[in-house]
Amino acid sequence: MRADYRDDRATEAGHYTGGVTSPGTALQIEAVSVTFGTVHALSALSLQARPGEITAVLGPNGAGKTTMIRCCTGLIAPDSGTISIFGAPPGSDAAAARLGVMPQSVGAWSGIRADELLRYLSRLYAHPQPVEDLIDLLGIGGFRRTPYRRLSGGQQQSVNLAAALIGRPDLVFLDEPTAGLDPHVRRHTWEIVRGLRDAGLAVVLTTHAMDEAEQLADYVWLVDRGSVVAHGTVPDLTRDASLEEVFLATTTSRVQP
Repeated sequence: MRADYRDDRATEAGHYTGGVTSPGTALQIEAVSVTFGTVHALSALSLQARPGEITAVLGPNGAGKTTMIRCCTGLIAPDSGTISIFGAPPGSDAAAARLGVMPQSVGAWSGIRADELLRYLSRLYAHPQPVEDLIDLLGIGGFRRTPYRRLSGGQQQSVNLAAALIGRPDLVFLDEPTAGLDPHVRRHTWEIVRGLRDAGLAVVLTTHAMDEAEQLADYVWLVDRGSVVAHGTVPDLTRDASLEEVFLATTTSRVQP
């Protein structure tokens, strides 16, 4: 069953009631470069994401996707280029108030129970999403009292997603959101992501699952070695080949022959 997502601050059990988004561009990355020693993690990367759309950023391991997200959250300062989140710089109070991030893993949360974590995070926001609603929506109830480190990979992903949504963000980064999920939970998560888009949020999704990108994305950016190598809607990119074939043709294999 698809959840009902609304943007009016009303609360219904099991429903995500998101923040208030703005028209125009939510995320603008312009010619951003980041170097770690001799490694060029990002090389003049430029892309954007808009409210009410799911933007997929696809690339091989090491393509720069996680570095991009860390730059957008203010954890890494680019060597050059600019990033704007609803017109505000990364790391600023204005940007942080509108941003939610679902990382691939959070080792620092290892000892805390799922519901304790969400209640702690909710106290950091003026108008948080009700914790019980997120627990119901994401099926966390059965393991809410289990320490984070003892959760399965899929259960941790559900808690990570709840943590990303607790502050009612207008822009949310979902880094491999369905990794480790069984098919039932994976499809339910897809419905949640679609609901975020329908509520007007800007969703930036990274995934290695090409079927997931094809099902969810309104716009796709293919990234390799820190730069955009192709972009467009799924129908545009797959006019002559599947998305996986386009991915393989435009990005570099990390497998050594």
